[in-house]
Amino acid sequence: MSKRVAILISGGGSNMVALVRSMTGDHPARPVLVAANDPAAGGLDKARDMGVETAAVDHRAFGGDRAAFEAALMAELERAAPDIICLAGFMRVLGAGFVTRWQGRMLNIHPSLLPKYRGLDTHARAIAAGDTEAGCTVHLVTPALDDGPILGQARVPVLPGDTPDTLAARVLEQEHKLYPAVLRRFAAGDLTPVTMD
Repeated sequence: MSKRVAILISGGGSNMVALVRSMTGDHPARPVLVAANDPAAGGLDKARDMGVETAAVDHRAFGGDRAAFEAALMAELERAAPDIICLAGFMRVLGAGFVTRWQGRMLNIHPSLLPKYRGLDTHARAIAAGDTEAGCTVHLVTPALDDGPILGQARVPVLPGDTPDTLAARVLEQEHKLYPAVLRRFAAGDLTPVTMD
């Protein structure tokens, strides 16, 4: 029986599109919901166009009450009854209670080679540090930010003259390959990390 996957987004959803497109044929999972914290997130239309159920829970409507926002998001997720949740450019920090409810079943993709550069501005930080390589990481989500067991990494060289935008574009290409590869393995019950160069 296929695993049920919910994907959380905040914007255009390019990683979500890569995940949904990968879940065909003999893939051990299928997408059941794409949810966003912004009703205007471009990825919602893309998900609908691909035939995936969508939901929007606008975090701004909760006036900074994170617990109330998370309760509303949880209700949408529980209706969809996912086995796995994929954070794909979801730009809200989730509280410990929410994370613990799905711990061991929630994946995130982060645009750095964790444990380096948790948080934001990862590409600018890699360039400023003089790093020769950058990349992305898929990991299991824990209550600590951008922490948790690593399930896959893809590396790209930092080139002379790179800007945060040019580096981000090359890393994003790898994200679109790495995340589907990790999800396929994870949905089959295999936690062996995926490595891509």
